[in-house]
Amino acid sequence: MQTRQQLPSIDVLGAADAPDAVLLDVREPAEWDAGHITGALHLPMSQLTERVDEVPAGRRVVCVCRSGNRSGQVTAWLLAQGVDAVNMDGGMLQWAAAGQPMVATSGGPGRVI
Repeated sequence: MQTRQQLPSIDVLGAADAPDAVLLDVREPAEWDAGHITGALHLPMSQLTERVDEVPAGRRVVCVCRSGNRSGQVTAWLLAQGVDAVNMDGGMLQWAAAGQPMVATSGGPGRVI
């Protein structure tokens, strides 16, 4: 298995400017509800193995979590399954720090919890 340092990664601006990529948010529902990237696919890490068929085939998958740790684990697992996956450096904390847009499930402004 690849270590986190060896995983392919992308920075926030690269992820924000990757129109053909699927942003895969692997955080838990409460985290997603508080704030997420519009258009991202929500698939909690805890459900990944049962729901992996929901990950679109043939597209790059940018894995996202709060800080990059869980998404790094998901990236490694998806790579082992033959998926073109990369980890978003710094996760949603870095996304928010870069001033990138996010929304809460309620429709209001998003925040990272």
